[in-house]
Amino acid sequence: MRQMVFTAREAASSGGSGLTGPVDFPAPGPEGSARRGPVAALRGAGRATARTVAGLGRVLALVWAASPGLTVALALSTVLVGLVPAAVAMTARLLVDTVVRGAALHGSGDPDRIALAVDLPGFTWYPPATTTVTALVALAAVQCGVFALSALATAVRSIAQQLLQERATQSVQVRVMEHAGRLPLSFFEDSASYDLLRQAQQEASTRPVMMIGGAFTLLQHTVTFASMVGLLFGLGPLVAVVALLAPVPAFVSDARYGMRGFQVTLWSSPIRRRMEYLSRLVSTDAYAKEIKVFGLAPFLTERFRLLGAAAYRALRGVVTARHLVGNAWSLLTTLAGSLTYLYVALQAVRGRLSLGDLILYTSAATAVATAVQGVFGGASGMYEHHLYLRKLYELLAVRTGSEGGRPLTGPVRGHLVLEHVTFRYPGAERPALDDVCLEIPAGATLAVVGRNGAGKSTLIKLLCRLYEPDSGRILLDGTDIRELDPEALRRQVAAMFQDFVTYQATVAENIGLGDLPGLEDGERIAEAAGRAGAAGLVERLPHGYGTALGKWFDTGVELSGGEWQKVALARAFMRRGALLVLDEPTSALDAEAEHELFSRLRELAAGRTTVYISHRFSTVRRADLIVLIEDGRAAEQGTHEELMRLGGSYARLFALQAAAYTDAPGAAGGGVAPAAPAVVPGAAPAPSPVPVTGPGPGPGPGPGAAKAAAIAAALAAKGKIVP
Repeated sequence: MRQMVFTAREAASSGGSGLTGPVDFPAPGPEGSARRGPVAALRGAGRATARTVAGLGRVLALVWAASPGLTVALALSTVLVGLVPAAVAMTARLLVDTVVRGAALHGSGDPDRIALAVDLPGFTWYPPATTTVTALVALAAVQCGVFALSALATAVRSIAQQLLQERATQSVQVRVMEHAGRLPLSFFEDSASYDLLRQAQQEASTRPVMMIGGAFTLLQHTVTFASMVGLLFGLGPLVAVVALLAPVPAFVSDARYGMRGFQVTLWSSPIRRRMEYLSRLVSTDAYAKEIKVFGLAPFLTERFRLLGAAAYRALRGVVTARHLVGNAWSLLTTLAGSLTYLYVALQAVRGRLSLGDLILYTSAATAVATAVQGVFGGASGMYEHHLYLRKLYELLAVRTGSEGGRPLTGPVRGHLVLEHVTFRYPGAERPALDDVCLEIPAGATLAVVGRNGAGKSTLIKLLCRLYEPDSGRILLDGTDIRELDPEALRRQVAAMFQDFVTYQATVAENIGLGDLPGLEDGERIAEAAGRAGAAGLVERLPHGYGTALGKWFDTGVELSGGEWQKVALARAFMRRGALLVLDEPTSALDAEAEHELFSRLRELAAGRTTVYISHRFSTVRRADLIVLIEDGRAAEQGTHEELMRLGGSYARLFALQAAAYTDAPGAAGGGVAPAAPAVVPGAAPAPSPVPVTGPGPGPGPGPGAAKAAAIAAALAAKGKIVP
């Protein structure tokens, strides 16, 4: 047995498999390259900043919609926090200078009177002269107030940011869910769409507040810078310019590597989605039985480890380079700060600055350097957040398909006509349906048969307007369904699909979801369960309709496949629409339950136009009209008797399935002598023919009819019912 080794090359050649898909990351393009020249990098950083600032308004609108009050609280507290460094530096300067002057007065014997000069933006305030102790007490009180205000503003900011983060995250998730609920079915059948959804839900949902928080942090540093830079210009313009320009290289580097980090996240999204799939396979009850029986857990876990290692290697390279290069450039900022300290100290030694000035200017130099670095770093972080938010905007910009249209007026009769309908799935070479013509009178029952992949389920999806024809049209009571409001149309459709959903909810909720206005209507739910043959099942459950199904959220009951199908069928009967669409409604039911359902289908679907898919001809023959789909075409259509007389593919398939009910010699072979159709006791009476459009049955019987008649006679001789 060959041992499978997952190498990058093997994985890359394995296509779109969720188990063995590619793990290689694409090579970075020019935009993400970290080896461009400094001029090009600076231009790129400038363009990135411009795009970020342009998108800031859109992000602010997202956050404001989540909570205007919290947004205002976050903005005001951020401004206050930004003013604190300047206030602290100024009070420290006044305190030190007051202490020095008070000591000098005490030593010289001069009167103890000190006049303070408080430098404020645009003017200088001279409070009345007072004693040294009074001045020191007042300054200490002011400094205490500044610290208390800073602590309060910081607390308010933290509270507002955390609460706003939660509100905005939920708001974005709701918008994504609302938009996803309106997206066409074709969107969910593209792997790129799942990557986009994942990026929007897991990354973009937290980025708006992070970006707004970054913007407010940027505002804080800008306020600090504006309040301090004037002080440094008083010391010397050159000192201020050095403090301003020193952080620029670190900002450019961080912006470049921020783009690379975004690209790694973007490229790794398919890999991380496969990792989530592998984890779900091992840890979800729906897959547990097969995973254990086939011993797949080690295989899937090893695959998860390989994909995780690939994602980790790519992330490690970017993160390591980003912080090492960024810290290297940050040394330039540190050097500029040290030189500023040296310059201020020399000026103080030469008597040009007081001790208070020394403290003030060194604090200002540190604050300006930190503020400028914070401004650039905040801009870089905002740019990175904006890159992720672009995926959210991209998702929200996806067209939601046909919206609007004419409302349904008056009662819907359910007369359906398909006129030369053709539909091809995106990327498919052959059409799933090709020039299909069909008429279903109001209240009639249509059975759709054919091989797997012939196009039967596609026909159902078109009738539900989950897709729209590439050509041709579908008429409902004479109106093209594309002209009707999609939601209003679907409210007239009660459907059960072959891959029905098993909701982790109570029995009543599973059924009631078929018609939301009746979700709490116990009588309607019980009626729907009875029509689907699920009433006996519900009676056996420990809490009846209140029994939880599934074990994800409670200690509920797990149903068999056939029992789940009855619940899903009840959900379809819950809706009182003019159209009843059933895709393999009895595939998991036992023979008795299937026979009971289809023997009562005319009664259950009374007044509705019913379309159902089935592979069992014992049920198909009861329909008013049967259409055989072959290679996307309506190859044969008519009543059961008409199609048997035609002797085509339907008659041949009927004979093959019927042969399983008899062991008469030659029953399944081709050499059975023709015999008259038997009238079997208990068999359903032949329905009256229904007029149809398109190709009709031929005038005489074919070989399939003779074979079917012989099988019917053999079954009649054994006292069995014709299938």
